[in-house]
Amino acid sequence: MSLEDELRAQGHWPLCGVDEAGRGPLAGPVVAAAVVLPPGSPLRHVVMDSKSLSPSRRNAIHRLLVSSPEVRWSVSAVDPSTIDRVNILRATLTAMRQAVLNLGVQPAFVLVDGNATPDLDCPCMAVVRGDASEPSIMAASIIAKVTRDGIMADMERLYPGYGFARHKGYPTREHREALARLGACPIHRRSFRGVS
Repeated sequence: MSLEDELRAQGHWPLCGVDEAGRGPLAGPVVAAAVVLPPGSPLRHVVMDSKSLSPSRRNAIHRLLVSSPEVRWSVSAVDPSTIDRVNILRATLTAMRQAVLNLGVQPAFVLVDGNATPDLDCPCMAVVRGDASEPSIMAASIIAKVTRDGIMADMERLYPGYGFARHKGYPTREHREALARLGACPIHRRSFRGVS
């Protein structure tokens, strides 16, 4: 039985899972997703930790989640300039809070992947490695990851030469070499070591 199942059995419903994508990159936004995944949904048996899925499988599950009328979901992004101004942890918690507020339903309980929770008017619990154990957090991890990957593919067209569509802003060798050659562009996080 998952923690979600236990909380629902105690009467906590709606229950929302939250996860983020993009804390570690040198460029681009941090994106958070919030998901309410009904207990009887067959999608609960399909979702997995987004990092364990191939891009094609992740995209396929993403399409199922966002097109399902029974799944409530929302995403929110915080831009690089705000990340530089407030730091990545605060930016991440801001994105998480906004994603929950944008759901259109007031959760009775929120489970957040990681070890920190956003400031919300309902009970929240941080679950370390929750994206590997809690279905609603798994669903949120998939939606956040696919959304951010799409944003970074768009950034490749705006700022060619960095390889954003491939490395998504993470500090790969290709990205570091492009930074050395081209310098930082407007979506780089200038407060991050190795950018400026």
